[in-house]
Amino acid sequence: MSKLKMSSSELDLDRPNIEDYLPSESIQEPHGKLRLRDLLDISPTLTEAAGAIIDDTFTRCFKSNPPEPWNWNGYLFPLWCLGVVVRYGVLFPLRAIVLTIGWIIFLSSYFPVHFLLKGNDKLRKKLERGLVELICSFFVASWTGVVKYHGPRPSMRPKQVFVANHTSMIDFIVLEQMTAFAVIMQKHPGWVGLLQSTILESLGCIWFNRSEAKDREIVAKKLSEHVNAADNNPLLIFPEGTCVNNHYTVMFKKGAFELGCTVCPIAIKYNKIFVDAFWNSRKQSFTTHLLRLMTSWAVVCDVWYLEPQNLKPGETPIEFAERQQSFAESVLRRLEEK
Repeated sequence: MSKLKMSSSELDLDRPNIEDYLPSESIQEPHGKLRLRDLLDISPTLTEAAGAIIDDTFTRCFKSNPPEPWNWNGYLFPLWCLGVVVRYGVLFPLRAIVLTIGWIIFLSSYFPVHFLLKGNDKLRKKLERGLVELICSFFVASWTGVVKYHGPRPSMRPKQVFVANHTSMIDFIVLEQMTAFAVIMQKHPGWVGLLQSTILESLGCIWFNRSEAKDREIVAKKLSEHVNAADNNPLLIFPEGTCVNNHYTVMFKKGAFELGCTVCPIAIKYNKIFVDAFWNSRKQSFTTHLLRLMTSWAVVCDVWYLEPQNLKPGETPIEFAERQQSFAESVLRRLEEK
């Protein structure tokens, strides 16, 4: 019975406080000591219902689920401390050296190719694609990435677009080391923005700014032009538009599904055995996220290139997007059960 009470109290601690999600002016005390919490205590059912609304599936999509601690006992703690020393004192410096060597090779090759071969666009684009794939491979190596690719490798063909679930900005790196995609992405500040405006621009990537209302029309036009050209790099879109914790998917935006072309789904599933690859951009910068990956034992990931999908007769782009979102979530659930 005591265990049962303990579990109940732990659940009470985890339950969201409804007052935290209400504006301060709505929490009034009209009768002196009467508070909102007192009113809710009158009805436990109402309290549980309010907590369920707050802690709904959509909210859980953006929560990182840390593993339960395993190292807090007398004989495992010293081994854990040794692991910390190895990861930070040995693996991280080696990985930093590998990434530095990769950047030296890349930069010393990319800029001569970019500026000296402007008269031969076909050869220049081919070499630039290979160099971008190379630097992405160095990034994956700096995490000791173990990535398995399943299914046929994407090819350059018109009238097709690739869509993938989105866990972190490293999704792009993981996919790019295998195939040089042109991606549609939010314009970022800092060193990531510098890479976007210089190196990734050569791949035909499309940038947008959510604060600019006119960007929607401009981006829609660029997407249509890109997918209809035969010699452009395959177009990659993350239709969720935000990073999700790799357990769920959120609503797919319809932009990728109203282009009138074949949609090729990609499922990316990370194994949390060594590190959680989910990037919560509200809590940490991308640089901090990369450092966390570089100080882990390894990043383990499976990439599945799934069967191409087309719009069914009588189906709207919104219905097509919803069908693909449900399909993607069911694939992630099946992969998680394996």
